[in-house]
Amino acid sequence: MHLSDEQRMIQETARDFARERLAPGAAERDRSAAFPKDELAEMGALGFLGMLTPEEWGGADTGMVAHALAMEEIASGDGAVSTIMSVHNGVGQKPISDFGSAALKEKYLRPLASGEMLGAFALTEPETGSDAAAIRTRAVRDGNHFVLNGTKQFITSGKHCDIAVVFAVTDPDAGRKGISAFVVPSATEGYEITGIEKKMGQRCSDTAQITFNECRLTPDHLLGEEGQGYRIALSNLEGGRIGIAAQAVGMARAALDFAVDYAKERKSFGKPIIEHQAVGHRLADLATQIEAATDVPERGTPARGRRTLPQGSIHGQAVRVRNGGAGVLRRHPDAGRLRLCRGFPGRAYLSRRPRLPDLRGHVGRAAHGHRPRAGGEVMQTKTSSRPERAVRAKSRDPLQMHGELALWVLNRVQDDDGDKRITNAEPR
Repeated sequence: MHLSDEQRMIQETARDFARERLAPGAAERDRSAAFPKDELAEMGALGFLGMLTPEEWGGADTGMVAHALAMEEIASGDGAVSTIMSVHNGVGQKPISDFGSAALKEKYLRPLASGEMLGAFALTEPETGSDAAAIRTRAVRDGNHFVLNGTKQFITSGKHCDIAVVFAVTDPDAGRKGISAFVVPSATEGYEITGIEKKMGQRCSDTAQITFNECRLTPDHLLGEEGQGYRIALSNLEGGRIGIAAQAVGMARAALDFAVDYAKERKSFGKPIIEHQAVGHRLADLATQIEAATDVPERGTPARGRRTLPQGSIHGQAVRVRNGGAGVLRRHPDAGRLRLCRGFPGRAYLSRRPRLPDLRGHVGRAAHGHRPRAGGEVMQTKTSSRPERAVRAKSRDPLQMHGELALWVLNRVQDDDGDKRITNAEPR
């Protein structure tokens, strides 16, 4: 894919910032769960926190490709910071940009785009995940106010955000058309943080449970018209999936870079282990998988495939390059990346959207009867007297290959509470 000069400049700026300001402190932020306030302020000054917002409201309006490129680089430095950036730029600002009144845009969109404010997106509830139509949070009219009551779960930046885009039922008899969206300042009375998830990774990005307890809002905090909430939610989730694909590529690339550097330094049988054919082939295979996956966020074309645990995830293989044991030590970055990415694919799996085009249109036909498929797998034709028969290997989605983890490694180490997790299961 050919990039414009502006896109290359954004990519290089993000890469330099990730290497110089994010990567050096990523491990410590993960250990201490310290919110990256200073780093986010610098990103705001560089224009990374308003990339999808129109210029007339203080944003950079760089477009989705440039945003994906920047997201990939930020994720390579610190995946947790890229998660904050993804939510803030996408579902934190886009609903206000697309559906907000001029007053809402002036009051909230400008400071969000500059990084003075941080945005969140509150849709998921304890009993409701991807089924947006089943939410239970209520917004009831009381004179000149809407009164919110309910609970939201797994909200990125829920604790540290300044505003949240919140979805609530305003007409329980209207089904999907009875859901509305509101901009809720976190300083509003009744906005309560009732829990912070203790995650395996991405600890410096808070994941909160928010309870709305008689939270009163004036009608000017309504996004769009009453009853448009379901439409607003779905229309803003698509772009987020592209950003998540870019994050996955960035984190996978960081793991590979670290594994390559280690393989050049570590010596075995009188030479660096990268010169041993088995290690070199493994690294080459990982590089190929990442290169194939890079096409996903840049083109916005998710691959389809079964949600299976692949035998060789990028991070799991990176640990193996480190001779297994060293790779799971806390003092090495790979251990943190394994924890950071373990639940990553579940955030927004792209193949749930079958109406979007897949990668097969971008993959050419190979020789020797092998037809390439998404994710590097092949469909091999066997010569037989019977009609042509296709034998398919297990589907290996490129998003899954670097987003899922080597569970067999993690199951052999202690978790943060000291509980043993030991199993004899081998990778599938």
